Amino acid sequence: MVTEDKYAFRFDCGATWLNLLATKGRSFSAHPVERLDTPTRFAEWLDRSELLPARQPTVLELAQAIQLRETLRVLVLATIDGNPPPADAATELSALLAAHDDPVHLIATDRLRREPPATAADALIRIAREAVDYLTGAQRAALKACPEHDCRGVFIDPVGRRRWCPSPSCASRGRVRAMRARRAVDQISSTAGGVAGRRVEPPG
Repeated sequence: MVTEDKYAFRFDCGATWLNLLATKGRSFSAHPVERLDTPTRFAEWLDRSELLPARQPTVLELAQAIQLRETLRVLVLATIDGNPPPADAATELSALLAAHDDPVHLIATDRLRREPPATAADALIRIAREAVDYLTGAQRAALKACPEHDCRGVFIDPVGRRRWCPSPSCASRGRVRAMRARRAVDQISSTAGGVAGRRVEPPG
C-alpha cells in the first residue's frame, strides 16, 4: 500500500479551484483531513498557487475559503454525476461573485502576470470565477471524480483514461481491491469447474 503525507497540499488536480477542493482529504470518510487548518497554512497554499495577497489572510477569510470549497464541491459533483445543481449552492456562488469586483490589471515583466490580489477574499473570487468557467463551459466534460467512496476527489482527465484521482493511495487501494476481487472470482470458477468435472459413479 502506498503511503503519503496526508497533510501535504496537492497541486496536481489540473486547475487551481480543483486544488482548493483537494485541501480537504478523504472528504467523505469518518475522519476527513483538513489541510487548511490555520490562516498561515491558507497563506502558504495561496502563495504556492501564485495568489498570495498583499495582506495576510484572516481567520474570517480562512472560513470563507472553506465555505467556497465545500460549495464548489457540491456543484462539481452534481455536474459529474449528471444531477441538477443544488439551487442553494448556485445562489450562494452567484451572490459571492456579484458582491466582489476584481478588475484585471496585467504586469509585463519577465512574463505576463496578473497583479496580485489585495486580500485573500479577492483571491477567492478569482478561484470562484475559474470554477464557474469550468462548470458552465465545454471543459466540464473533462471533469472526473475519484471512484473511491471516501475520497471523490475531482480532477481533470481530458483524454478519459485516468481512473483514480492523483492521490497514489487511492490508486493503490483500488488496485488491491480489484486484485482481490479477481482472485475471488478465479477461486469460485476453479471450484465450480472441479465440481463439474468430477465423475459421479452410479450406485453399485
